[in-house]
Amino acid sequence: MRDHTVRVVSAAALAALLAWLPAPSAAAQHGAEAGEWRHYAGDIGATKYAPLDQIDAGNVGNLRIAWTRPAVDQSILDQVPNLTFTNNLTNTPLMVDGILYGSNAVGLAEAWDPATGETIWIQEPMDPAPQGYRGAETRGVGYWTDGSDERILVQRGQYLTALNAKTGEPYPDFGDGGRVLLTMGLEPDARYRWTGAPLVVGDVVVMGQSMTDTFITKEAVRAPVRAFDVRTGELRWMFNTVPQAGEYGTDTWEDGSWEYSGHAPVWSLMSADPELGLVYLPVTSPTSDMYGGHRVGDNLYGQSIVCVDAATGERVWHFQTIHHGLWDYDLPTAPILMDLEVEGRPGVTKAVVQLTKQAFAFAFDRATGEPLLPIEERPVPQSETPGEVTSPTQPFPTKPPAFDRQGATVENLIDFTPELREEALEIVSRYTMGPMFTPPSIKSGSNLGTIQLPGSQGGSDVQGGAYDPETGILYIPSITSPFVADILEGNPDRTNLSYVKGTRMWIGGPRGLPLFKPPYGRITAMDMKRGEIVWMVPNGHGPRDHPAIAHLNLGRLGWPGRPSPLLTSTLLFIGEGSRARAERGRDRIPDGMPLRIVTNYGEPWFRAYDKATGDVLWEMELPGGTTGAPMSYMHEGKQYVVVAIEGIDEPAQWVAFSLP
Repeated sequence: MRDHTVRVVSAAALAALLAWLPAPSAAAQHGAEAGEWRHYAGDIGATKYAPLDQIDAGNVGNLRIAWTRPAVDQSILDQVPNLTFTNNLTNTPLMVDGILYGSNAVGLAEAWDPATGETIWIQEPMDPAPQGYRGAETRGVGYWTDGSDERILVQRGQYLTALNAKTGEPYPDFGDGGRVLLTMGLEPDARYRWTGAPLVVGDVVVMGQSMTDTFITKEAVRAPVRAFDVRTGELRWMFNTVPQAGEYGTDTWEDGSWEYSGHAPVWSLMSADPELGLVYLPVTSPTSDMYGGHRVGDNLYGQSIVCVDAATGERVWHFQTIHHGLWDYDLPTAPILMDLEVEGRPGVTKAVVQLTKQAFAFAFDRATGEPLLPIEERPVPQSETPGEVTSPTQPFPTKPPAFDRQGATVENLIDFTPELREEALEIVSRYTMGPMFTPPSIKSGSNLGTIQLPGSQGGSDVQGGAYDPETGILYIPSITSPFVADILEGNPDRTNLSYVKGTRMWIGGPRGLPLFKPPYGRITAMDMKRGEIVWMVPNGHGPRDHPAIAHLNLGRLGWPGRPSPLLTSTLLFIGEGSRARAERGRDRIPDGMPLRIVTNYGEPWFRAYDKATGDVLWEMELPGGTTGAPMSYMHEGKQYVVVAIEGIDEPAQWVAFSLP
């Protein structure tokens, strides 16, 4: 039996951590406090919960747009009139002490008025114009205070900057002249990029990173997680997600493959428990993500939730959700902290829950890593690719149940009519089919690859979930989106991999409909105390007006967008994602396949759902689809809800809602 969980922390060490960390003003898993929004997900435990009730079921129908704010302030465009930037605004602002803070579409921090959206300050680039204004957006900024000093931590490209929260001015003694070069501690010639949000815990800011090359060779740049001192910018610790010499886990990489294998970054978001002094890392895929014949073994810490000491970066415990990953089933979202009264366990358990692309919710004791509900190792299909050595088993939670459709099987194919089912069977006849964890297959004239469900962008993705600490209900948006996992024999003139990934396309069904049964986008309410589903509803209308099925008068079928949820005391707010984001993925859409059935697609609706039933209580069609995670706050006696949007022909912007 595998030892999934490793505990190396002592009671004395935990006590020392408590002394190192400042006393938190509220528990990390109880939602945003005092009407503010101090972390990307409301609190540092990633609950996306605001305990506000001014907007409720009785008046949500009166919501109106209070203000909008462009993705790049006009003052910047006045200085650089021809500045180009993304129209994909994924940023979620913070609200602290009566000021909103976010990073714009070129990665510069901005502060603005919560009541009007008017500018307070904008970060000045350290490099001269125009190049100093060119940059990429990120999901958020970090906030830190010791009670006398307040700082905004901004990652922009290869730099981390600390700004005065009131003025936007950089601290000249932070790093080198006010900023830290984020290639510090990395391999020579390594580049750095990330679109996450800095995690501030205690006096350090923890940073992940994105993948930095193209999976061409078995050798790859490693992507450690690092923490920097919030006052000085000094590198405080580094955790190797691919273990190195002398570190635990190298034995899971046979033939010393840990020496050259790389990637496995934390490209998404993280969470932390300041009271325990622990940080929770969702680690993703090592190279290559669809062929692993060069890295035989389980390959820690690929696709693992890893708990580390916030002060030192030392591993406390881990659990690997995928052994020897081949499916691009990255852990895509921040682990969610909860205090749970679990059936069969005495008292309240400090828990952490990791959502996955394969539509599982893994629940653990967040201090020890002990599973709260049994997790079974079950046999899975094995690879027929020469040189590949797949894991004989994979972990399956016995509770809670999967929250989305699993397995590219005949039973899961579209069956609105017998004719559509027959056409679906004809489509899949040239592909490998099977239950979840059926390995990628070699593309040939008779086989076009393995249909994977959930796909590599299915189940739960970066949108994460929202948790209600009052009821113990977890709300999970997810998508049913298949994906073709095909591999090709490697060309020795271009790669030293025996096999490389193929076209990796989304696959459609008959007559431009999806291939599998709906819902194609859904919201699931999960009782985490009992490990049971409370309700599930489709998110969006979906293709129910398609000529082949319009006569059936079907209900909502859902869209496969990737919207993030927001939970308040009374309501669940969520959009559908953005069709513009799907437009950008056209290079992976087969000819003739409708855009509307691919991952990321959503119509421009923003809705409020009844938390108890899943009923839609309010909806508004916006100029564009939702791209950022929504947030909520109170300012001068009024509750606001803010979300980032974009459209195909509509500039990206933040939109704020309030009652008249």
